[in-house]
Amino acid sequence: MTILDQPVSLVPRDVPRFSDEELAALNAEFETAPARKVIQWAVETFHPHLCLSASMTDAVLIDLATKVEPSIEVVFIDTGYHFPETLDTVEVVRRRYGLNLRMMSVPHHDEELWKIDPENCCSAVKVGQLDRALNGKLAWMSGLRRAESPTRAEAPIVGRDIRGLVKINPIANWSDQDVRGYIADHDVPVNPLLLEGYTSIGCMPCTTKPTDPNDPRSGRWVGLDKSECGLHGLD
Repeated sequence: MTILDQPVSLVPRDVPRFSDEELAALNAEFETAPARKVIQWAVETFHPHLCLSASMTDAVLIDLATKVEPSIEVVFIDTGYHFPETLDTVEVVRRRYGLNLRMMSVPHHDEELWKIDPENCCSAVKVGQLDRALNGKLAWMSGLRRAESPTRAEAPIVGRDIRGLVKINPIANWSDQDVRGYIADHDVPVNPLLLEGYTSIGCMPCTTKPTDPNDPRSGRWVGLDKSECGLHGLD
């Protein structure tokens, strides 16, 4: 179901209707635009029916977005399996920016899904909660970057997700150096696990330090034929 197929009561009358061609044109235009301009467009076009998903590896996108619109909703999915450092980072970032934070908490399972069904744990735990968070939204933003992995190399700045919502990745074309520079210049909070050698941080049972120094996400799901959790509709 696309946003335009939702019940009329959930969709504002003035909802923008972007064709695939229009989104492709916007994507091309934003390829050389500053991330702030992309976020400004997203806010002007979709707010308040817009949110930002955050993994709390760092707060770069949150820093950028709240400077444009302080009230933007930030979604964090509490899977129940996060590192304590990640949950501490959530609180640090919440206080620092006065976040409009929406915590999506996963119901307790009698058996830990990552043990009994590691292949499908992410879809059951993460994707289901993101679907709930996006109910009634028209668009969402993420900090997805092409430099993070081969599976993300073609990530657009603006596109459409599998739900039919507009998906915006304002820093998709940022390099690792760009991220480090922005963090240093703006004193952006980061997950302390980054300082311990972790380069991609997810749930504790499925995250280790990288096994390949050239692949930041090589510490995720080690031993499984898996490189993405499904939140971004990537394989």
